[in-house]
Amino acid sequence: MLSLKNIILILLCMLSFSNLFSQKKETLKYIDTDSTQLKLDLYKPEKDDKNKFLSPLIIYVHGGGFADRNRKDGSNLGKYLSEQGMVVASIDYTLYMKDKDYGCNGITSEKIKAIQIVANQIWQATNFLLTQSDALKFNKRQVFLAGTSSGAESILHAAFWNRTQMLTQPNLLPADFKYAGIIAGAGAIMDLNLITKENKIPLFLFHGDKDATVPYATGSHRNCPPNSTGWLMLFGSQSITKHLERLNGSCQLFTIKNGEHKDGDTYFYFEQHYIKRFIEDVILGDTFIRYEVKQIVKKQL
Repeated sequence: MLSLKNIILILLCMLSFSNLFSQKKETLKYIDTDSTQLKLDLYKPEKDDKNKFLSPLIIYVHGGGFADRNRKDGSNLGKYLSEQGMVVASIDYTLYMKDKDYGCNGITSEKIKAIQIVANQIWQATNFLLTQSDALKFNKRQVFLAGTSSGAESILHAAFWNRTQMLTQPNLLPADFKYAGIIAGAGAIMDLNLITKENKIPLFLFHGDKDATVPYATGSHRNCPPNSTGWLMLFGSQSITKHLERLNGSCQLFTIKNGEHKDGDTYFYFEQHYIKRFIEDVILGDTFIRYEVKQIVKKQL
């Protein structure tokens, strides 16, 4: 339970999350080996030297079926949140499914491998950024993951998989490291039991209830029949939220009425104040379960 003094201090700090911040962007390599070079775009608020407040960090992971798109998809979110005093990193990752079938005629193990690869690269990006936390002035205990579609699937597994079993580089992250929260659009997880009372964290999920690619509730990826070679069972945003509710966890679900898969990235491009509100709620430490029905936002990019 937070004391009144701590609550007041947090509220005073959060007053610094204003759109008066200017922001700047730079591009860095977070993996640079003989076989793999991957970059991230970093969006940082321009802070007065007197401002000692540590920002939250949000790591954004783009969608695209593990086959296309890139870190530039995070530019809208990066610019918005950095103007609110937050640090955002939008990452590239290995497009393992490029030129492969990610549909019903694909191979289930290849789909799972794509998620495993990106989860590992999310952990590597996290480690890279943690080593620079002092220079970037973000709070190591306030690292959030955000992503849409395949990116959302990747961040959910990166948050809840056992890293000691899944990491290609053991001990890459501190054993006690835990993400502060998840912001996922049109995402899903392969096993609800990955989320436990011990590892639960706050989630903000938004998902179209007519999504035929990633199930809104529980179903197979792309509605593939059970006898297909690419069959993969997934638990979508509604199922995850109900599971968190049973665990007395915190979750906010925006159901986009009649929304399709393409509507799953809505709040990364429009009305990003909902994401800002979620991050602030998590920092305050309140427990919440929220179900809201939203209309499709007409996109004018």
